[in-house]
Amino acid sequence: MKTHPVFFKYEEKIEGQLPFNFPCFDPHPRSGESFYDFTDEQINLYMEAFDKAIKEEIETFKPDIIHAQHIWLISNVVSKYNIPFIVTAHGSDLMGYNETDRFHKYCYPVIEKCKRIITISKENNEEVIKAYPKAKGKTTIIENGYDKNMFYLKKYSKKHVLKELNINKKYKKIVAFAGRLTHNKGVDILLKAAKDYENEDVLTLIAGGGTVYDELYEFSKKLELKNVVFVGNQTHDSLRKIYNIADVLVVPSREEAFGLVALEALACGLPVIATNSGGMKNFVNSEVGFLIDIDDPEMLAEDVKKVLNKEVKFKKKKIAKYARKNYSQENFMKTLVDIYINSI
Repeated sequence: MKTHPVFFKYEEKIEGQLPFNFPCFDPHPRSGESFYDFTDEQINLYMEAFDKAIKEEIETFKPDIIHAQHIWLISNVVSKYNIPFIVTAHGSDLMGYNETDRFHKYCYPVIEKCKRIITISKENNEEVIKAYPKAKGKTTIIENGYDKNMFYLKKYSKKHVLKELNINKKYKKIVAFAGRLTHNKGVDILLKAAKDYENEDVLTLIAGGGTVYDELYEFSKKLELKNVVFVGNQTHDSLRKIYNIADVLVVPSREEAFGLVALEALACGLPVIATNSGGMKNFVNSEVGFLIDIDDPEMLAEDVKKVLNKEVKFKKKKIAKYARKNYSQENFMKTLVDIYINSI
C-alpha cells in the first residue's frame, strides 16, 4: 500500500505543510481546527493541497476508479477529474452538512457525479437520501468492518495491563469507555451511572482525549467518584488489551453514525452496553450486550450491574465469534470489489 500524505501544522515543522492544523467536524484531541471556522483562504489552501496530491497520484498510478471518503471537500476535488469514483458517507459529513449551508456547494457535485454512494447503516442511508434527494438509487449499505488482525480475543494479565496504564490498585471488575471526549459521546452519562454502580472493586477506565477532558475530570471529582481513571489516548494495541481485561464496554453516545469501537470490543469478546443510536442498534443485541436509551444514567447503571454481578452472563468466545463471522472487514471486500467493477 502506498501513501501520499498532506501535512498540516502541528508540533513539528515539515516542509510544505499547510499553515494550520487539520480541520474536523467535531472536536479532536490533536486539533482545535474546525471546518466551520475555516476562512475562504484556508478552504482554498486545503483543497489545493489535496488537489495537487490527488493529481500526482492519478498521473502516476492511473486508476480505473477512485474511492473517496466523506461527501465533502476532498470528494469534491475528486469529482473534477474525468475518472469514475464512488464515495462513502460516514455520518460526520452529514453533521457538517446540517451544521451550515456554507459547504453545500461542494457536496452537491459529489452526489451528481459519483457512480455509487456507500452508506454505513440503515439510518445513515436514510439520512443521506434525506439530505440529498438525488442520492436515491445510488446508495449501497456496507456496514463498517473491523480489523481482525488488530482486535481479537486473547488472555492478558489484568495486573500487567493496568500497570502499563499506570494504574497500580487492584480491581476485580472493569467498566471501560474508549473514544473521543466530546459532548456527543455521552461520557457525562457514564459518570452519573458510575455514582450508582461504583465500589472499591470496580474501576471505570476512560480511554480517550478531547475538548471536554478537563470538564469531565472535574465532573468526576464533583460526583466524588473514587475509582474513575482517565488514561488519555491509547494505541490500538493498548485498546485490544483493555477490551480483553475489561468486563464491559460502555458506549453512551448521544449521536453515533456507526460505533466502530463497540464492534472492536465485541471482537475481543467484550459485552457492550450501547445507546439505541445510529448503527449500533443494528449489531448490539441481547446475545452480546444491551441497548439503552440516550441520556439515561439509571438504565445504564442497572445494566452495568447486571453484567458485573453476573445476573446476565455473556460468553467471551461466543461474542468474539459473532463479531468475526458477521463484521470482519474481509466479509465486505467482495461487495466492495463488485461495486468497483460495476462502476467502471
